Amino acid sequence: MAVFSLPIDQQVVLITGGARGLGAHLTRAFLDQGARVVVNYYRSREAAEALVKEAPQRALAVQADVRDADAIRALFEQACGHFGAPISTVVNNALPEFTFNGDARPDADALDWAHLQQQLEGVNRGALNTIQAALAGMREQGGGRIINVGTNLFQNPVVPYHDYTAGKAALLSLTRTLSNDLGPDGITVNMVSGGLLRTTDASSATPEAVFDLIAQNTPLRRVTTPEEFADAALFFASPWARAVTGQNLIVDGGLVKG
Repeated sequence: MAVFSLPIDQQVVLITGGARGLGAHLTRAFLDQGARVVVNYYRSREAAEALVKEAPQRALAVQADVRDADAIRALFEQACGHFGAPISTVVNNALPEFTFNGDARPDADALDWAHLQQQLEGVNRGALNTIQAALAGMREQGGGRIINVGTNLFQNPVVPYHDYTAGKAALLSLTRTLSNDLGPDGITVNMVSGGLLRTTDASSATPEAVFDLIAQNTPLRRVTTPEEFADAALFFASPWARAVTGQNLIVDGGLVKG
């Protein structure tokens, strides 16, 4: 059986939530490697269009709510028509309707099903929609790459975001079961999990003392950057990862083991 090993500079890559925060760093990382990139956004139109201006021949901004299967199918059709090739790598990064705020997060007494449902809709339904929409094009090419963005809060719930972590845990499960289901098609499914990154929209309000504390407890003695996180996503999309699937790679400088 042939192994899918398309170089990144020959790929069409979808970054969901790719206009800002970690998503913008992922977008730039793939553009820097010569990929054609679909910058999906929900509400961040100006940020998405600004990114496209950085590489207008190789970037396309497309508005779509990842929770809407019809909108995602339309996104894939538009991307294929624009670039003349199907999407070969999907990076599931979008996190709609969620803000990291340790003070406002629901604690054990306030947590209700609506909080969990919001995450399951945004993280898990969103990923399922993009993956299902990608399958026909990936099979046509003889394979593809699916990269899900996770979190090290499974292993180290330093801030107990119950709903967010539950959604990402379910996404890890989906990563592993889909890797088995899609492996015969030459499609790999992996997860990249970070912790606090220095700095994204999500971590911009973090006090300097917190960054310092994390650095002191991390083997590399520094906080991981979004660019370093994006490097791991590039690896999973590259031919070098052709035999790697169903894995969760933690990219946090060694703070969390396994």
